[in-house]
Amino acid sequence: MEKVVRKFHSFDEADRADREYYRSLTPQQRLDLLLDLIARQRESLDEASQRFERVYRIIKLGES
Repeated sequence: MEKVVRKFHSFDEADRADREYYRSLTPQQRLDLLLDLIARQRESLDEASQRFERVYRIIKLGES
């Protein structure tokens, strides 16, 4: 996928350009983008689970 930087004068113009871009893609290209996003999300979740350990404490509350 080729990365392109574009400058817009308004948010509406940028949104319109996004819609035109995704309309220009084939269904297969859209599906490939979706699967790539899902894979990236899963990788980031896996990295987080490997870095952090679960920490917990059990505290007994005193009776009044």
